[in-house]
Amino acid sequence: MIISMSEQATEQEIDHVIQRIEECGFQAHVVRGTERTIIGAVGSGERRSELMALRAAPGVADIVPIAHPFKLVGRQIKQGQTIVNVRGVPIGGPDIVMIAGPCSVESRDQLLETARAVRAAGATMLRGGAYKPRTSPYDFQGLGLEALELLREAREETGLPIVTEVMSEADVDTVAEYADMLQVGARNMQNYALLRRIATTKHPVLLKRSPAATVKEWLLAAEYLLAGGNPNVVLCERGIKTFVTEMRNTLDLAAVALAKELSHLPVIVDPSHGTGRRSLIPAASRAAVAIGADGLIVEVHPCPERALSDGEQSLDFAGFAQLTASLSEPVRKLAVVTSEVAMSTT
Repeated sequence: MIISMSEQATEQEIDHVIQRIEECGFQAHVVRGTERTIIGAVGSGERRSELMALRAAPGVADIVPIAHPFKLVGRQIKQGQTIVNVRGVPIGGPDIVMIAGPCSVESRDQLLETARAVRAAGATMLRGGAYKPRTSPYDFQGLGLEALELLREAREETGLPIVTEVMSEADVDTVAEYADMLQVGARNMQNYALLRRIATTKHPVLLKRSPAATVKEWLLAAEYLLAGGNPNVVLCERGIKTFVTEMRNTLDLAAVALAKELSHLPVIVDPSHGTGRRSLIPAASRAAVAIGADGLIVEVHPCPERALSDGEQSLDFAGFAQLTASLSEPVRKLAVVTSEVAMSTT
């Protein structure tokens, strides 16, 4: 339920409504606007009729049912765009955020060389895998704690905030100690125990869409994080599985526009996993920005042919520099217009 308070509602009247919501077994989420206060009653139970009775409470202007199951993620409670701040880098604002770095941290030289190169080319954040979920148990699984320490060193030298994946509940505190943003990988999008645990950290979270998930399931995964008390969530479209065999995944750009229409959370795109082909990354990146993505996360390696993971979808330094240069001002302006149109239609 969305309970809209009148412009003249007093703090006492607002507190009373919050108290009644909680007495009925729901969570109260308060959004204070410049003109009026909106209170979202989130939860499920048999006492919804008691919430509807709040129409008669002093200071209540209207009560409207929430249309979507993702109550906190949706735009009914919050109309404006959420901006997630990652160590001074805002995601969801007018600027396109460029996150770049290797799929896996392989060595100190490899990481620092990459961090320097992507920063020089215009990256605003550094990615790098410390713990790697691999399909085969015999593939490189990451350097773990050593990689986290190297990522910290790279941040200290370059100033780039770091994002890295956390794979298990047991690793959350350790990764959070080093990383500025926690990534939930596609395989863990519906690992609800992990999502609940990450929600308690209040760290910014990058939530990747599972290759078999609908947009609704993706947004409901984000709902776990917001319901758990962490509003700092960025969605990431990284491609879905289809009948296409020429690419690793099918990059679902329509889902980016739909997610931004349904949700106030920032949405970025991973063209590396979305295509799996180095040659397609520049075009996919420009298309993502044009459709309204708030940023990109791109895999970059000093020598892709020697990469221990995902070399075929990694750009070299020159390729990444060419990509950032190709994201021209007209493309960025189109992205802003697209985002504004999406918000105006909700």
